[in-house]
Amino acid sequence: MSLKGLAAKIFAYKIARKTASWSKRPFKTQDKVFEDLIRKAKDTTFGIDHRFKEIKNHSDFISRVPVRDYEELKPYVGQVIEGKENVLWPGKPVYFAKTSGTTSGAKYIPITASSIKNQVNASRDAILGYIHETGNTGFVDGKMIFLQGSPVLQEKNGIKLGRLSGISAHYVPSYLQKNRLPSWETNCIEDWEEKVNAVVEETVGQNMTVIAGIPSWVQMYFERLKEKTNRNIGDLFKNFELFIYGGVNYGPYKKKFEELIGRKVASIELFPASEGFFAYQNSQKENGMLLLLDSGIFYEFIKADTFFEEDRKRITLQEVELHIDYVMIISTDAGLWGYNLGDTIRFISIEPFKIIVSGRIKHFISAFGEHVIAKEVEQAMQEAMDQTDAKVNEFTVAPQITPAENELPYHEWLIEFERKPSNMKDFIETLDKSLQQQNSYYYDLIAGNILQTLKISSIKKNGFQEYMRSIGKLGGQNKVQRLSNDRKVADVLLAQKEN
Repeated sequence: MSLKGLAAKIFAYKIARKTASWSKRPFKTQDKVFEDLIRKAKDTTFGIDHRFKEIKNHSDFISRVPVRDYEELKPYVGQVIEGKENVLWPGKPVYFAKTSGTTSGAKYIPITASSIKNQVNASRDAILGYIHETGNTGFVDGKMIFLQGSPVLQEKNGIKLGRLSGISAHYVPSYLQKNRLPSWETNCIEDWEEKVNAVVEETVGQNMTVIAGIPSWVQMYFERLKEKTNRNIGDLFKNFELFIYGGVNYGPYKKKFEELIGRKVASIELFPASEGFFAYQNSQKENGMLLLLDSGIFYEFIKADTFFEEDRKRITLQEVELHIDYVMIISTDAGLWGYNLGDTIRFISIEPFKIIVSGRIKHFISAFGEHVIAKEVEQAMQEAMDQTDAKVNEFTVAPQITPAENELPYHEWLIEFERKPSNMKDFIETLDKSLQQQNSYYYDLIAGNILQTLKISSIKKNGFQEYMRSIGKLGGQNKVQRLSNDRKVADVLLAQKEN
C-alpha cells in the first residue's frame, strides 16, 4: 500500500466514525441544523420578512414560510443578483450556479462559503466511505477523470457565476491535482463533442482508475475510446476500478456499460444539485443513498400524490414512511427557504435514512389518471433488457392521446436501440407487464380498455444526441427528460425516427 493509500484509509476511518455519529442521531442532528439556519438568517431581509425571530419550532416555520419554487423565490434572488447583501443569507454568496432555463430564463442559484464546503466534503466522503467499506485504496494512485462543465467563471456584481461542475473544479484537493484529468485547457472547451475528443486524446494512454460523470455522457466518452482503440475500456484501463455518477438512474445504462468495459466495476451513486448535495451511496452491499443530515440542509417532505392539493402536509423525518414518493423540500445555508427542489424521493430505509430518487414532480405521465413516474419506466426498461437480448442507449416516454382512428390511446416509448430485441413483441410485453405490476392505475386503464398496450418508435443512432444539440443541451450536466405529460419532447424527437 502506498503512503497516499495509507493516509486515505486513516482519513476514511475518521470520516466513517463521524458519519455514524450523526446518522445514529438523525432527529437531533436535523433539529440542530434547523436551529442554526434560523438563528444565522434571522436578521436577513428574508428572515425579517418572515419573522424568523418568532420561530421556535417546525410548526412556526410552516406558518411563516410557504413552499416556493425558484420562480416564487426569484424576487429575493433578484436582489442578491443586484449586489445587495444580507438578503437570503448573511453577506453575499460567493457563487451563482447557473442552471437550465425556466419559464422566465436561466436560474441563478446562490452558493455560499459554507454550502460549497458542504458540497465538496460530501463528494470526498462518498469516496472515503467506499474506501472504509471495501479497504480498496489502489485507485488513489491512478488517474481520475470527472466529465464536467467548463471551470471558466464569469462575474456578476462581484459574485462569480458558472455551472456547478465548473465551480466544483476549483475545489479539487491539492493531493489529487496530479492525478486529475483532463487538463485545465481541455476542461475549458465549451463545445461538448470537441471536449470529449480532447479528453479521449489525453486519457487514452493513462492509468485511469476512477471515472465520474452523468452516465449518458460517460457512455459517449467510452464509445469514442473504443472507436479509437478498438479495445474494451476494461482492457484499455486495466486498473479502472470505480465509476461515480449522479443525475440519472444508472440501471438503464448498466448493461451497455458492462459491454463497453468488458467487466464489472464498482460504482457510487451521488445526489448533488446546484441547490445542495443531498445524499450518496454509502455501501456496495445495499441499495440506496444515505441522506446527508449534517450538511447545512433542513429537509421537509410532502407526499407526491397530494402535492398539488391545498391541504397538503409538510412533514419532517420523524413522520416519513417507507416506499412512499415524497417531494423533497429544503432550507439551506445558501439561503433557500422552503424550496421545492422538484425531485421526488422514496425512503428505502429509516435506520439509517436512505433514499432513492424516484423522479421529478413535473415529470410524469398522467394524461389518463395513471401518474406514471420516472422510477417506474426505468425499472420496466431494466427488466425488459434483463429478460431479452435488447440493448438500449437512451429513451423517453410520452402519452399519445390522439391516436389513429378506431385506436385506443397509448404510451409511446421513443427508444434508441444499440441492439433491437430479436423478438420485439416479447420486449413490448415485458415493458408493459412491468409497468402494470408497478402502477395499479396503469393496470386498471389497460384492463378497462381505456389504454392499449404501449407502442415503440425507434430513434436512429445518435438521435438523442442530435435532439439535445438542437435544444442547446448537449453534454455537461444536461440529461434527457425521461418522461413527460405532453408531446413537446416526443414530437421533436420524432424527427430522429428511423425510416
